[in-house]
Amino acid sequence: MTASSKLLAAIVLAAGFMTGAALAQTAPAAAAPPAQPAPYGAPITLDQAKKAMVAAEAEARKNSWAVVISIVDNGGHLVALQRLDAQTASIDIATGKATTAAAFRRPSKSLEDGLAAGGAGLRILSVKGATALQGGVPIVVDGKIIGAIGVSGVLASQDEVVAMAGAAALAAK
Repeated sequence: MTASSKLLAAIVLAAGFMTGAALAQTAPAAAAPPAQPAPYGAPITLDQAKKAMVAAEAEARKNSWAVVISIVDNGGHLVALQRLDAQTASIDIATGKATTAAAFRRPSKSLEDGLAAGGAGLRILSVKGATALQGGVPIVVDGKIIGAIGVSGVLASQDEVVAMAGAAALAAK
């Protein structure tokens, strides 16, 4: 072994020890406990679903987005569905996003984020019927979940924009 290769080996070894020591001294950040989701309230009425649908459709049309908008009650049962020239697969996807948001009392994106993180987040794969895709949000009125809205047809982030517009129409009263 030449002197230069011995020097290189020593540098690599020292760098490895220093990196290991630095990693050992860095404590992982403590995870904050999840926020308590809103409780369930009375189920969404047809009139409320229509109001949310009008707002969601307006947002989709404003952006020229061909989507399916699905609104479910707080038990995950379909109340309203509208297809704006989107692919037929989006019907089941939008409804899955809405039922997931209602069942888990949180946006469906939170499940998507858990999957993306891996590890324990992969447990969601064992939950029958969970749709871990962004675009489903609970509909909250007076601090209580009355239903949820799911959208599918464009980028997931755009789906959520449409869903949020529908949910906001009832939150504002």
